[in-house]
Amino acid sequence: MRFLRRSTTAAALLASTLAPCPAAAAPDTPLPHAKPPAEPSGDTPPAAPSHDTPPAEPSHDTPPAAPSRDTPPAALVPPTPLTALGADYPDGAHGDATVRLVLTVNADGTVRSAVAEEGPEPFASAAVAAATSFRFAPATRDGAPVAAKIRVEVRFTEAAPPAPPDASAPAPAPAPPAAARAPGLPPEAPRSLEVTVRGELPAPGVSSLSRGEVRIVPGAFGDPFRAIEMLPGVTPIVSGLPFFYVRGSPPGNVGYFLDGVRVPYLYHLGLGPSVVHPGIVDRVDLYPGGYPARHGRYAGGIVSGETTPPLPYWRGEGMLRLVDVGGLVEGPFAGGRGVALVGGRYSYTALLLSLAAPEVALDYWDYQARLSYEIVPEGRVSLFAFGAHDFLATDEDGEKTTLFDTTFHRIDLRYDHAYGRGSALRGALTLGHDETGIGGDQQALTRSLGARLTLAHRLPDETTIRAGIDAVVDVNQLDLDTDAGGPPGDVAPDDDVPVDDFLSSRVDLTVGGYIESDIAVTSRLRITPGLRLDLYHSDDTVALAVDPRLSARLSLGRGVTFVQAHGLASQLPSFVVPIPGVRPGLDGGLQRSFQSSAGLELALPEDITATVSVFHNAFFNMTDALGSLGLDSVEDAFTLRALGAATGVELSAHRKLTRRVGGFASYTLSRSTRSIGRTRQVSSFDRAHVANVALTYDLGRGYRAGGRFVFYSGLPQKIGGATLPPIGGVPGGSGPLAGGETRWERLPSFFRLDVRLEKRWPIGKSGWLSLVLDVLNSTLSKETMPGMCDAFSSCEPTEFGPVTIPNFGLEGGF
Repeated sequence: MRFLRRSTTAAALLASTLAPCPAAAAPDTPLPHAKPPAEPSGDTPPAAPSHDTPPAEPSHDTPPAAPSRDTPPAALVPPTPLTALGADYPDGAHGDATVRLVLTVNADGTVRSAVAEEGPEPFASAAVAAATSFRFAPATRDGAPVAAKIRVEVRFTEAAPPAPPDASAPAPAPAPPAAARAPGLPPEAPRSLEVTVRGELPAPGVSSLSRGEVRIVPGAFGDPFRAIEMLPGVTPIVSGLPFFYVRGSPPGNVGYFLDGVRVPYLYHLGLGPSVVHPGIVDRVDLYPGGYPARHGRYAGGIVSGETTPPLPYWRGEGMLRLVDVGGLVEGPFAGGRGVALVGGRYSYTALLLSLAAPEVALDYWDYQARLSYEIVPEGRVSLFAFGAHDFLATDEDGEKTTLFDTTFHRIDLRYDHAYGRGSALRGALTLGHDETGIGGDQQALTRSLGARLTLAHRLPDETTIRAGIDAVVDVNQLDLDTDAGGPPGDVAPDDDVPVDDFLSSRVDLTVGGYIESDIAVTSRLRITPGLRLDLYHSDDTVALAVDPRLSARLSLGRGVTFVQAHGLASQLPSFVVPIPGVRPGLDGGLQRSFQSSAGLELALPEDITATVSVFHNAFFNMTDALGSLGLDSVEDAFTLRALGAATGVELSAHRKLTRRVGGFASYTLSRSTRSIGRTRQVSSFDRAHVANVALTYDLGRGYRAGGRFVFYSGLPQKIGGATLPPIGGVPGGSGPLAGGETRWERLPSFFRLDVRLEKRWPIGKSGWLSLVLDVLNSTLSKETMPGMCDAFSSCEPTEFGPVTIPNFGLEGGF
């Protein structure tokens, strides 16, 4: 039996038949409830139908007589399940929940639609998604199959890990033989079905955020991706900006994915929201290090978003806020076999800025569209398109200057096929377009074509094997030459920053594959070995990456699990921060890292889960212009390779924020260093202490309040001689660096308080409308950053801010 941290008990209660749905019935006409079938006697087997007497054929000459009002309608026999009525326990969820579904079962036994009548998220979405695969023996009236509606309750239970088998316990008695049944008849369906569904265990060290919880995180504006900064191991560059160091890896080494599709960035310019409407995001996973082999090509952390599955019922969300307006609508077609979704957002920030800063223009938009159709049972083809645009410009004395103009688009055509229990196949073809314009005629452009094939197969002994192959072609075009006489596509030389040393117009090809397996060694121990191979070709340079991975889970007792994860990761050279179209070449070789962590996962009283982890990451041949600001020149910061290391401890505690009293707390104590030549120094963006504490409280009557406290220690700042502190130096002391003696100190720490207030009104059975005030940095706190200077002069730190965003508006959905 497979060991699991979390199992799901799905009790499908066919409580009552709501209404038969023959095609001729008017949709608004109430129909009587039918009795459930009588309980079969355990002593008398059901009588088999006679195969000698065929059923009478209906006469086509005589119209059927109209039913009499005094004659009760013929009894309706409700559908009986032919498959297990279960659902996977949602990733990132905690606790128990019950979801009541209303299923419309077609006359052929398939589920036409599933609507969540009651139940919290994300359990409701998980139950609805699973219900589309249920199969029934159809309802009958007078022996003829008809469509019908039924209620089904799916109960999710967060169970403790199973105890190891007791060798001294007697073996269970063999089950009695099943009663004989007539050929072709489905098995009898009991009144209550209980099915234990074992979901996939999360990878060790992964942190997950669900849409249901993130929607009420103060300061996140309802965006799952924006809430990443409160997770352990994440160190922000500047408060509010969506660029992070993850366990010491710089922002350019953190990979962003949505449904397995690489995305250049996840957030709109500056302090904007994520580039994907939150209504389509099911959950977000942060892999800080030692992640599974299916994730790769980045030497730092991985941020992976998963979209909601196609839901065969109408739903929608909308928002009207101070800075933007957005919406999303999804609905079925073709009898529920097809599902279409469209959504997007548009910012009218420019209108607000025109009042406060008329010389600045800033706006953004994004879109999402998905068309999905079930072409065969358990086989679905989907077309998913999404993209975003950000624009920043200044207008001084009638002269407009574009500072930042970036756009990206993705089109993903995929086929998904589920088979067996827990097995799935996906094949996909992806087109990409990334473009960034920076002033004048300067432009960076990348067009990509990718193909991937993935397989997950679960064996009878609960071992899961995953494998995949993929190939990506990137056509990079860079034009930074503002001289009209220069040839198109050339990169202009620059005396200060010779970008032609690391950026160029070229074609890149990457081919790779992986295999990993989740193996139960004992009932308490599971290991997941994996191997990833990637071959990179850029211009005339070829590099091969061989990245083994290994993770393990060991149950130490009820509610205590020891986890560890180790692995190698490789990546192409990276830019300072993720920018569409800006992709350095392979000159200088791949970046590589060794990532290792170990810790405990704890299930505490009051539905609190906690983790404690220690980690050590080593970086080789890395490009980190931000963390290497202690160099003598800008040129070196962009082109020189460094060694790096990060070591730390992470703590977290979590009680579901959707509870009446919910909370989340995280703390990271870490130290990040860089070694360049013979100089080893603290990273210029090293923050020793980072803490987040969030609390939410349901006041009743639709009122909810919450707050989040954010704290992190200051960055290192030179006092004289060089920017970065040497290893072994002490704050306010001195030590040797390139350039002689230096004294350094920590800049002042930063803290802020985010506040969220909401009043929610229910509308109908499933609709809602909310008035929301969400304020980032309500304390108006200012932040201190190191001053920029050369290696031989002192410089003063810079204080800026406060960066405060009051987000006020309406949100609603159905």
